[in-house]
Amino acid sequence: MNNTKAPVLSSRLVLLFNLAVIFISVSNNCFADNLQKKNSGPGGIAIIKLELDNNSSIPYAIFKKRRVMVKQKNDTWYAIVGIPLNTHPGRYFVSVKNNKKYFFQVKQKKYKTQYLTIKNKRKVNPTKKDIERIIREKKIIGRVFKKWRNIADVSTAFIVPVNGPFSSPFGLRRFFNKQPRRPHSGLDIAAAAGTPVRAPAAGIISNTGNYFFNGNSVFIDHGQGLITMYCHLSKIKIKAGQKVRQGDIIGEVGMTGRVTGPHLHWSVNLNKTRVEPTLFLEK
Repeated sequence: MNNTKAPVLSSRLVLLFNLAVIFISVSNNCFADNLQKKNSGPGGIAIIKLELDNNSSIPYAIFKKRRVMVKQKNDTWYAIVGIPLNTHPGRYFVSVKNNKKYFFQVKQKKYKTQYLTIKNKRKVNPTKKDIERIIREKKIIGRVFKKWRNIADVSTAFIVPVNGPFSSPFGLRRFFNKQPRRPHSGLDIAAAAGTPVRAPAAGIISNTGNYFFNGNSVFIDHGQGLITMYCHLSKIKIKAGQKVRQGDIIGEVGMTGRVTGPHLHWSVNLNKTRVEPTLFLEK
């Protein structure tokens, strides 16, 4: 009799142990398959657990009057919030329609300073005609970043769009020809001109074009306000409205726009906010 029950008891203990390990893993890192590097400082991402019924419909979450991405993991909903670079440390909240407020803390984070010399003086001090163009283009890019495409589950596990060293990190306080400019809102990846640039995740090409500062650029809409931008391309190999899969070639590295050499400028936009691109990388 003891011999017949012992294996059953042993298998139950193994099952309970495995469940405990899974629970601990999920609790410590609820997005181990994608957003494993959450960083709740300015320019980072806050992942906020929403206490909702398992049978609840997709929640409508808001941060500073902007709709934010929501993802479901193990029957639990989470709000994925992009934190603007100009956010001061302190206590903030996400509100969910017909529910309540969820508070989270934004920590202090300081970024380094970078000084660059731009040979084309117009790219630092544009002419009146250039400024008119810049204003027009700013409106176009603004509309692209405001788009919201409802899809059930957004892929947030990115691959690096081009092979090369990270030459200028996100968030740098920048000076062009000793003149202060806005912080670096993307990640620069150094690579030879002509190097293929690939889509880091599936999406739809929402815009392509040539812009004064950004040069030849491509925008990918991944869904729920997650939009990525690729600048300074030598060639664009995709068209607006086209669907892309992870790894599809969208262009080639170049040095169009305001640059000091060939590289890819990669920006990630979440709830109309530029955030650290490396937070979306799988490794």
